[in-house]
Amino acid sequence: MTHTEPNTGIPIIRQPDVNDGSGIWRVVKESNVLDLNSSYLYLLLAKDFAETCVVAELSGKIVGFVTGYHPPARPEVLFLWQIGILPSMQGCGLGKRLVTSFLHSPGAQGATLLETTVAPSNAASRALFLAIARQLGVECRISPCFSASQFPESGHEDEELYRIGPLP
Repeated sequence: MTHTEPNTGIPIIRQPDVNDGSGIWRVVKESNVLDLNSSYLYLLLAKDFAETCVVAELSGKIVGFVTGYHPPARPEVLFLWQIGILPSMQGCGLGKRLVTSFLHSPGAQGATLLETTVAPSNAASRALFLAIARQLGVECRISPCFSASQFPESGHEDEELYRIGPLP
């Protein structure tokens, strides 16, 4: 896990606890990009899935996060569900730090593949996950995952599956 001194202006990256659920929800809401789920869901993630989640904290405030889990039928996969960074913290490498910490989290042990879904128009996430694969020196395979027609609300894009691995 990555930690940084609190007075440097660089976020501390750590595992969340239940008290971070509302901060994660706030980052999603303020990002104006991610699907906003119920605050209850983020509380559950911070409480019950803390081993496969990380948060970035700066001056006592959550400024970024990664949430993930192991799909029950595929324990070798570490699925990155959402990554969110406050707009004021974007463009400074925090996303890469968060994903790297996520891959080193206690819940990542034993995983041989990183999976996530990305909308084709999300250039920042596409670039981030391709950079992570390059950094790890592994392949990134992209394939269709969910079509826009499978989402109940109109206006949702397709989601492509990124499979990165095998993880070192």
